[in-house]
Amino acid sequence: MNNEPSSSPKRVRFVELNAKALRALADGDLAGGSAEAGVALDEHFVGDRARWIFDYRADQLAKEPSAAPWITRAAVSEPDGTVVGDAGFHGPPDGAGVVQIGYTVVPGYRRQGYARAMVTALLARAAAEPGVRTVRAVIRSDNEASLATIAGFGFTRVGEQGNERDGIEIIFEIPAEARQGE
Repeated sequence: MNNEPSSSPKRVRFVELNAKALRALADGDLAGGSAEAGVALDEHFVGDRARWIFDYRADQLAKEPSAAPWITRAAVSEPDGTVVGDAGFHGPPDGAGVVQIGYTVVPGYRRQGYARAMVTALLARAAAEPGVRTVRAVIRSDNEASLATIAGFGFTRVGEQGNERDGIEIIFEIPAEARQGE
């Protein structure tokens, strides 16, 4: 794993993390989560923060099975097939057509263009969905890497919010059609 920035653009495909995979990961069962997903997931997928997120998403699917096409997926580097992170939406579009993106890059693959590849793929998906009007990104104010990642996409800062777990977060939005055709 090389932590140096790469000059060639990265590509990713997304692999579904179904309810069983999410529950296995939330329980710290990396082998079970990998088997259910059909790809070799990284230890990062069973770290404390990841387990909390996957538990939340598994509960979300139990309450709202129709959210499955929208929520987190493993991000797989193409063409080599290495799992480099996870990404997805926080759920289906809300009543105003807003979806919120989320993404995490496995530490050994950071600063290589994978976050940008994930955001590019998520924006393309949002642009292709007729019910999506706006894409939102909410990023901790101290997360310089994610702030830099979305800087080149045309997001506009629309506000901020605070919470106990993450502190101050900056809210960015972009019209879904702004990235159509890329």
